[in-house]
Amino acid sequence: MGKVGVKLAVGCAVAACVVASVMVGRRVRRKRAWRRVVKVLEELEEGCATPVARLRQVVDAMAVEMHAGLVSEGGSKLKMLLTFVHNLPSGSEEGTYYSLDLGGTNFRILRVQLGGQRSAIIGHDVDRQPIPQHLMTGTSEELFDFIASSLKDFVEREENVSEHSQSERRELGFTFSFPVKQTSSSSGILIKWTKGFVIEDMVGSDVSECLQQAISRKGLDMRVNALINDTVGTLALGHYHDEDTVAAVIIGTGTNACYLERADAIIKCQGLLTTPGDMVVNMEWGNFWSSHLPRTSYDIDLDADSPNPNDQGFEKMISGMYLGDIVRRVILRMSEELDVFGPVSSKLQVPFILRTPLMAAMHEDDTPDLREVAQILRETLEFPDIPQNVRKLVVRVCDVVTRRAARLAAAGIVGILKKIGRDGSGGIASGKNEGASQSKMRRTVVAVEGGLYTNYTLFREYLNEAMTQILGEEIAPSVIVKVMEDGSGIGAALLAAAAASHSTSSVDTVQIL
Repeated sequence: MGKVGVKLAVGCAVAACVVASVMVGRRVRRKRAWRRVVKVLEELEEGCATPVARLRQVVDAMAVEMHAGLVSEGGSKLKMLLTFVHNLPSGSEEGTYYSLDLGGTNFRILRVQLGGQRSAIIGHDVDRQPIPQHLMTGTSEELFDFIASSLKDFVEREENVSEHSQSERRELGFTFSFPVKQTSSSSGILIKWTKGFVIEDMVGSDVSECLQQAISRKGLDMRVNALINDTVGTLALGHYHDEDTVAAVIIGTGTNACYLERADAIIKCQGLLTTPGDMVVNMEWGNFWSSHLPRTSYDIDLDADSPNPNDQGFEKMISGMYLGDIVRRVILRMSEELDVFGPVSSKLQVPFILRTPLMAAMHEDDTPDLREVAQILRETLEFPDIPQNVRKLVVRVCDVVTRRAARLAAAGIVGILKKIGRDGSGGIASGKNEGASQSKMRRTVVAVEGGLYTNYTLFREYLNEAMTQILGEEIAPSVIVKVMEDGSGIGAALLAAAAASHSTSSVDTVQIL
């Protein structure tokens, strides 16, 4: 071999070594980057961990905060709002009742026929209508005249004149999903508008009276005899179907809970309530907070970027509004560690672009190659083809975030049961509870509504599993979670029926101490 040939061979060998060295270096760097990505997942798992011992701490904290909120106004992160609802539907109600559900840019009118036997809802008719944009910023009279006109048209369309006795007044339950200070079971003062409504002349006014006046102006013989929010409606619907229902929880885009409390346990109103027995308390539990909640840097950043920082902390960890965005933030962090996602997509920087239904679809993707995960990442976040190992990583992130949310929601529910002595422990600061041996065996039903629980199978399974773990095998069979549908509509009509049958025992307005 000549000198030229030797030099060429040496050059080729050197080049091969350089290429090999570069390839090895890339593999090493990629492995290191992958380890950093896996480390992000491990840190997430550690930060979101919800062992049973921690969940029981959350249970205790929830029960303590509930008690504090009943002692004094502002004494707890939980508002523990009085609803003045003492009489839940018993199942014996019969007749035809109406409800109006106003919670956003649409409203619904329902007509519910009851057969006088538990669970005998003979039928119900529904009319849904949008609210014209100009009425959302007009006057209260314009808004409620429009609603009352629609209500009158609905009544006339659905009712035959012969059906309705001239001496019989129609009863209406009103679900009003805006901040209200309840003053009786059928009245409340509007604190502020949300969801795009700006009707200044109504703030500080009784919302039921505004509706009642509009109904009267339209010549419709109908009385607003129940003012509620959707959670109370869910409890009413649950109690109508099953008298052992003591609490209701909504877990959907937002979350809230209410329950039946003994009137004598509501210390901030002690001596002022004229009706003994039980009262429904609206917890507004989305604002619950405890140092025992497993909070991560992603939760902290989400809260800081939200329109209401340091508010609704529990809701931001468990509700459908936020779970998808927590996952987005984790994926963003991972994409910064490893270029397997490709260049960081500008879409990934957009808050709430990954909605929780899409996150749930990725989590529950059962295709062998996780093709739905790849499709959602491509179409929503503009990632190119994602390797299968990265798809599995994304599914794992969804699982960690969802599992934490479901298990914390379960702890919140058991916290309610602990407060009223239905968890087998005898209750907390409740004075006259039954002994633990009795409460262990007492059947208890919790009504649940909301798409996160009803439509997201893995969320539901994680929640139910956690409740069993917290309560223990002896108590858990006595606690039943029942799915409800349309508490804000049917539930309001049922409360109108219950109020009509107990009209002589209504509660006067009270001043909170």
